[in-house]
Amino acid sequence: MKEGRGSFSVERGPRKERAAQSGMWKGNSPAGSQGTAMEGTGGELGGQGNWGPEDAPGLLARASLTMLPWPLPLASSALTLLFGALTSLFLWYCYRLGSQDIQALGAGSRARGVRGGPVGCSEAGGPSRRGPGDPGEGPRTEGLVSRRLRAYARRYSWAGMGRVRRAAQGGPGPGRGPGVLGIQRPGLLFLPDLPSAPFVPRDAQRHDVELLESSFPAILRDFGAVSWDFSGTTPLPRGWSPPLAPGCYQLLLYQAGRCQPSNCRRCPGAYRALRGLRSFMSANTFGNAGFSVLLPGARLEGRCGPTNARVRCHLGLKIPPGCELVVGGEPQCWAEGHCLLVDDSFLHTVAHNGSPEDGPRVVFIVDLWHPNVAGAERQALDFVFAPDP
Repeated sequence: MKEGRGSFSVERGPRKERAAQSGMWKGNSPAGSQGTAMEGTGGELGGQGNWGPEDAPGLLARASLTMLPWPLPLASSALTLLFGALTSLFLWYCYRLGSQDIQALGAGSRARGVRGGPVGCSEAGGPSRRGPGDPGEGPRTEGLVSRRLRAYARRYSWAGMGRVRRAAQGGPGPGRGPGVLGIQRPGLLFLPDLPSAPFVPRDAQRHDVELLESSFPAILRDFGAVSWDFSGTTPLPRGWSPPLAPGCYQLLLYQAGRCQPSNCRRCPGAYRALRGLRSFMSANTFGNAGFSVLLPGARLEGRCGPTNARVRCHLGLKIPPGCELVVGGEPQCWAEGHCLLVDDSFLHTVAHNGSPEDGPRVVFIVDLWHPNVAGAERQALDFVFAPDP
């Protein structure tokens, strides 16, 4: 079909034939002037070449891509929603981590630190500054303990830290909750869900107990080398600590997790035994080891140790008649050459009711880990309560 000048021709056939016969698509404007040619530019309309009138719907559809909003595919929408949910969950988790210790951190800003806390324990660990009803150092150091525990978790992991984390946050402990007896009052750290008994069976630390008992002759020999008359009329010999109470003396090989080199050199048998122990708290401020001497007539009134995470091992060296140990209301007595495992977080009393002719009572005391404290918990507590450099 052909028409007059200024009109376009429509023919059927391949595009190449139409292009050869009629050239570019041309048309007249409403004003009568010749329209400009439309060519593909390969840019906005996507492609190069010549276009015919039958391509107009396609051109309009492709041009509308730049003007109309393009909806996201359903899969992209689902991924976006999932990513948003995961992000919200992560932010909530971070908020919980930070908010759980706000009160503890507030207390920690006013705390003096844990230095000296574990030393303020009972016999062979330093003088106890707390009475049986005192709250101890726990609330004042919870913030510092929490911060150190978080530093440990950032470096290693939170795996297996449930009980330690609850302890650092000052969770319910003995005397804090209903129905709990007040005879167990650790002053600094209470590790929840540990089996508690004033006296621990020997089998719980069989290896260390047997090692110490087999070293009894060497340890007794070391005590003879550093012993003195304990009269109080002569100056305190080198290595001996000031008396905890009248008639109570000690010489420490380890004090608050730190080795005392001069004392260890003077007591090679005892030091060798300590190095062979598996559960000695040698890298923790709760760990002490040394000789404890109680003169006739001396008495250490009721007190509680700093934590229930340890067990105090007493190896009897010289046990005269009339000596008494009461832990948690249960009386016991030492025996020469045998170990007695005590949870000193229970209220305990020590007394020597013998006569002056009986001589002093002498025991070698070592702080061991509680057998139910797991390896990961021990590692974390060693980090939190590391001795001062």
